[in-house]
Amino acid sequence: MSQPLPLKRQGEHDDGAAPIKPSRLKIALSSDDADKKNANKRVKEVEICVPIVYGTSAFYLGRKASESQSHKWTVYVRGASNEDLGVVIKRAVFQLHPSFNNPTRVVESPPFELSECGWGEFEIAITLHFHSDVCDKQLDLYHPLKLYPEDESGPQSTKKPVVVESYDEIVFPEPSEAFIVRVQNHPAVVVPRLPAGLNLPSPVPIETGNEKERGDTKDHPLSQWFLNFSEADELLKLAAARQQVQAHIVKLRRQLSLVEGMPQLSKPPSTYES
Repeated sequence: MSQPLPLKRQGEHDDGAAPIKPSRLKIALSSDDADKKNANKRVKEVEICVPIVYGTSAFYLGRKASESQSHKWTVYVRGASNEDLGVVIKRAVFQLHPSFNNPTRVVESPPFELSECGWGEFEIAITLHFHSDVCDKQLDLYHPLKLYPEDESGPQSTKKPVVVESYDEIVFPEPSEAFIVRVQNHPAVVVPRLPAGLNLPSPVPIETGNEKERGDTKDHPLSQWFLNFSEADELLKLAAARQQVQAHIVKLRRQLSLVEGMPQLSKPPSTYES
């Protein structure tokens, strides 16, 4: 089994409709990744960001439903604005409670989701696997399945689901040139301004299953209940841009200090006399 990605978490976020505090899941390259730079050339001082939302939506099936099948729920990973994540994610593995038949569910193509029926709440582990030119490791996420609303003052509605979602942004530092070429114009991916003079290779297509099937969730049956994370998305884009500007300032200051430390030529004395 592959090892989970080492992550650097910046900030926290609240679930549900509470005010959003954007967070970033930054992938730290391991020594194994560094050894593969020559085989798959990477671009330094560049970060590619992929905003994602992962969550659950649960419908109460009413009084006529059996006690063990009281709710129908869906767990999913989607683009922050419902874009197709198949350009980055190769497969998603959902680990359910061991009481379910076949609790390890593998989804090989977008949309990355599964639906089940049950009565209990538990934590779902979600493992994301990426395409080979993106990263050769996995990313582990955890999300609580909630079936019952926080406000239980009245009977639970069968028409309005209980929705809990989390927003994060996966950050890939020093991406491969092949990865940049494939995603630089894709709406699910945030690609910064690239270094001047960078010559990228021709794009190489990847196998994503049935190309005729749409992988976005713009017309998803649950889309009307999805939470709006556009504000958080913009905040993270601004934070990423600010981080790049600060890194560039540090680089310029370092270069300036080197120039200032160089020996200066002495000025010849003036021979002009009044």
